[in-house]
Amino acid sequence: MDSRAAILQILDFARWAPSGDNTQPWRFEIIDSNHVAVHGFDTRDHCVYDLDGHPSQIAIGALIETAAIAASHHQLRMQAKRRTDSPETRPVFDLEFSAAPDMVADPLASCIKTRSVQRRPLKTQPLTPQQKQALAAAIGPDYAIQWLESGGERLKVAKMLFHSAKIRLVTPEAYQVHKDIIEWQTQFSEDRVPDQALGTDPMTTRLMRFVMQSWSRVELFNRFFAGTWAPRIQLDFLPGVACAAHFLLLAKNTANTIDDYVAAGRAMQRFWLTATQQGLLLQPEVTPLVFTRYARAGMNFSSKPGAQKMAQQLDQRFVGVVGEHAATHAVFMGRVGHGRQPESRSLRRPLESLLISGPA
Repeated sequence: MDSRAAILQILDFARWAPSGDNTQPWRFEIIDSNHVAVHGFDTRDHCVYDLDGHPSQIAIGALIETAAIAASHHQLRMQAKRRTDSPETRPVFDLEFSAAPDMVADPLASCIKTRSVQRRPLKTQPLTPQQKQALAAAIGPDYAIQWLESGGERLKVAKMLFHSAKIRLVTPEAYQVHKDIIEWQTQFSEDRVPDQALGTDPMTTRLMRFVMQSWSRVELFNRFFAGTWAPRIQLDFLPGVACAAHFLLLAKNTANTIDDYVAAGRAMQRFWLTATQQGLLLQPEVTPLVFTRYARAGMNFSSKPGAQKMAQQLDQRFVGVVGEHAATHAVFMGRVGHGRQPESRSLRRPLESLLISGPA
């Protein structure tokens, strides 16, 4: 196989890395047969969830780790370096590949395309010590895992997620994101989230589609018809209880820089792929991390009266559930467990549409 063909195969796997709401914040420039420039971007200017671009930076880290895993199957060692003169909102990473004849193929490559999000309830069957040990080993020495797995802990997290979801459902800034990223009446989506993968029952999904046609309609249903209750119960509370465990990925040193968050994304992807390898399903729970950071930074994130107060109350709940150390060191959060593979999922843009000939 020639070098360019190998690079294209590596990028074809790399594009399956997870990203918030399937934004896929990357484009690929093939410089030569051993060098690819990844042109990243974030969505902080229009996505309330992409605070300071950190979630997008985590996604780019996941992409880089996925490329390294895929490269090992071609006996190529990959080194990644950020161009320090590239803007933080549009970072560029140089991926350089070199021959490594003795390299062992990373077994996680088989999970790259099958890894997915399961938003529906999972089994409460506990994780085995072997599964937890494999997940702990996957993240490396710079990170630790905090588990919340007893019935009481899962109930506390579920209640916290229920309150977090209200912020998500009553603020116009979040509404605009949801309106843009949901693809209705579909099982799969190349560039968004299909409605059948949301985790709601068919009746609630149809109601959501009707209500979300305008913000005024959302406000009407929220005010007079308790419009947030059904999605909060189905999308947050029930799945929050129905899982093996919630987990927080904790950085040993508090993440501050873009490089910190990219490194966290690499660890997160190895954790998620290892969970898939262990026969487990996973759902990210990023919303509490974002809104509590808004509260702690005193940043006004919404025109909705009372939104800031709700975020402050969420922060108090969050600290009460996970503790102060975890609240300040968490870079990723989610739930995990056994269950049925999702029948609907986000796909990815074709590789051809992600290739560029110069700066994006």
